[in-house]
Amino acid sequence: MSAEIVNVANGIITLKISGKLSQPDLAAVQGSVAKIFRQQGKMRILVLAEDFQGWEKEGDWGDLSSMLENDQFMERMAIVGEKRWKELGLVFAVKGFRDCLVEYFQPEEIVRAWAWLAEDR
Repeated sequence: MSAEIVNVANGIITLKISGKLSQPDLAAVQGSVAKIFRQQGKMRILVLAEDFQGWEKEGDWGDLSSMLENDQFMERMAIVGEKRWKELGLVFAVKGFRDCLVEYFQPEEIVRAWAWLAEDR
């Protein structure tokens, strides 16, 4: 699977994406995250892009229904990945058009990403 939940603790859902992200894999993990939101309320998201190779071309990537339904539960989203994915990753995460804050960090900044997620608690 190219997207999976690897941890849920202390108000943070940690997702790992790797390889080529497919739209069905993204939709599946979004559904799982939505269930957690409904059980636990507002949370923060940490996305770990490890060995990420981009997005598959097939699929309905324009479907924003999950974002529209679940943004009310997201306080912050930190994406950790290689520098080359920063611009596209932030566009994909719809930074600037969401109610929650979204920031991108490089792998060597993982401690900074965790600290940023913990701010204002």
